[in-house]
Order: sequence, then structure tokens, then C-alpha cells
Amino acid sequence: MKTGDKVRFLNTTGGGVVKGFQGKDIVLVEDEEGFDIPVLIRETVVIEPAKDIQVKSPAKPADIPQTLRLVKEEEYKPEETKEGEQLGVYLAYLPIDIKSLSATNIECYLVNDSNYCLTFNYMSRTEKGWLSRHAGNIEPNTKLFIEEFGKPEINNIEHICLQFFAYKKNKEFALKNTYSIDIHIDTVKFYKLHSFKENDFFEDEAIIYPVVRRDLAERELTVTAKEIEEAMKQKERPRIQPIEKREKKPILEIDLHITELLDNTNGLSPGDMLEYQLKKFNEVMEESKHHKGRKIVFIHGKGDGILKNAILKELKTKYKSAYYQDASFREYGYGATMVTIK
Repeated sequence: MKTGDKVRFLNTTGGGVVKGFQGKDIVLVEDEEGFDIPVLIRETVVIEPAKDIQVKSPAKPADIPQTLRLVKEEEYKPEETKEGEQLGVYLAYLPIDIKSLSATNIECYLVNDSNYCLTFNYMSRTEKGWLSRHAGNIEPNTKLFIEEFGKPEINNIEHICLQFFAYKKNKEFALKNTYSIDIHIDTVKFYKLHSFKENDFFEDEAIIYPVVRRDLAERELTVTAKEIEEAMKQKERPRIQPIEKREKKPILEIDLHITELLDNTNGLSPGDMLEYQLKKFNEVMEESKHHKGRKIVFIHGKGDGILKNAILKELKTKYKSAYYQDASFREYGYGATMVTIK
């Protein structure tokens, strides 16, 4: 941020032109009525950089009356941080009226969370190629207003590319890579209130897309013209494909009624019969445990629930990986349990 930049206030309406600075944290902004307003630098954002004015025949200082002589303001220099030596670059999207997401316009900002200056080009993809939407420079540790767009234009920013290189002015610095980052914008989020979240860069909630963090690109655009040509030559996968139905495996039915297992039960106590029924259950389970996906219906009858509870106990202790549930009521009523081998 420098003298002559046009800025907007973040936490209140209004803005103006930067006239000077007070210390490291306060900027003097001249509003439309000519008043100088002191504002915290972090509560302003540059929306239009100052234009350099060329003077063909500058007058000598002695020729300028004392009352008209301009005083050179001290240029604000943001404090460098240890973390800022690694690039942190983000795109931020904020609704102008968050209470009316279906109709409000969206503002886009570029956030430079680093000690480096960036020269950048912000583009969107079209049917014929890429369209430059904003190109310029952003100072270290600042936010820059990029553009404002309405809901009819949202589909134009689904694919964004940000190209930039980093440097420092008038001092030595570590050489950084040049970046070309391809970003897919999920435009559906602009209609959902919960998509806008608290963040480190704005007082208001915003959607933040990391571009570069700790010098590492989120997704670098590395597709070459040759790769695109080869992809176009490949056969297109048919859009309509037949559905391949898997053959259903037959369900194995095991009737555990004692009369189905034994022809004669004379001399057997209820405990003996329960033991024989469980023996049959375990034989079937052991034979089936290696057949993944097999379904077995054990018919145990409703009765007093002794056999069913005994089967469930066996499943919980010996066959923990198997899945079990009540079998179809239409076919078996309340008297059967279906087991699926996993």
C-alpha cells in the first residue's frame, strides 16, 4: 500500500485515497468530502493502485511557493516475519450481503501472506482458451481487491489460473519458483451459508482457496500441448454403457428344528436336543466361513427363544466377522435368522 492508492474499508462502508501514514499501523484516507480519516492498515484493502504521473518539465523546489510545496510522506514498509519467508498465497471470495446469498454479488481478493512482492495474472478458462481478468502487483503482507461479479457470471470462474513470480525490492532475497496454479472453484458453495467460514485474513466470513502454502503449490498447471493432443486422439469412452448385473448367489436354508435333524428323539433331554442343534449350526458355519458373501438362513422357530439366543451367542463369540439379522418376515415369520459370511 502506498500514497495515491484507492482503498476500501473492510469493516464499514466507504473508502478513499491514501494520503499518508502515521507510524506503521495507521493510514490516512481522504474521503469524497476531503476529510482525512485515520484507519488501521489491516482494516483497508487496495482496490486500485496509484497511477504514476509523468511530469515533462518539473519545476525546481525553489520555484515552488512554500504554501504549495509538497511534503514527501514516509512510505509504509510492512514488517517482515519469519514465516513470511515462505510464500503463502490465497484467493478469497466474500459475499457483499451474506444474508442474501441467492442474489448478492461476490468479491474476489488476492491475499499475499509473505514478505515478497508478487507480479501476477489472474485468469479464467473459456471455450477458446484463457481470459485475463486482472493483472498487476501486490505488496508483501497485503490483500488486493481483484473483481466483483454477480450470480449470472459465476459459471465463468469455475476454472481459474493464477500465474505469478515473487521478488523483493531493493534487498537480497531467496529465489522462488514461478507459479502457474490451476484452481477448480466449486461455485455451488457460493449459495451455501456454511461454506463461508472464519479466517485469518478478513473480519467477515469468506471462502478461502489456498494457492501456495510454504512455497508449495496446491495444484500446478503442468499440462503440455503435446499431452492435450494425445488425450484428444484417445478413443472416447462410451457415455452409455450396459449395466452388468451380478448373478445372485442362492441362499442356503438350514432347518434346525429337531424333528428335521433326527428321526427319533426318544430319551433325549431338552439340553441334549439343544446341544445337537448347535452342533449342526457350527458344522454349517465352519463349512461356510471361507465362502465370502454366502447367505445362510437358519430356521429355528419362534418358540421360547432359547435356540435363537444360543445361536446369537455363538455368532457373537465364535463368528464375530459374520453379519446377521432377522430373515425375511414374509418368508419365515419371526422364526429365522439370516447370516452373511464376511
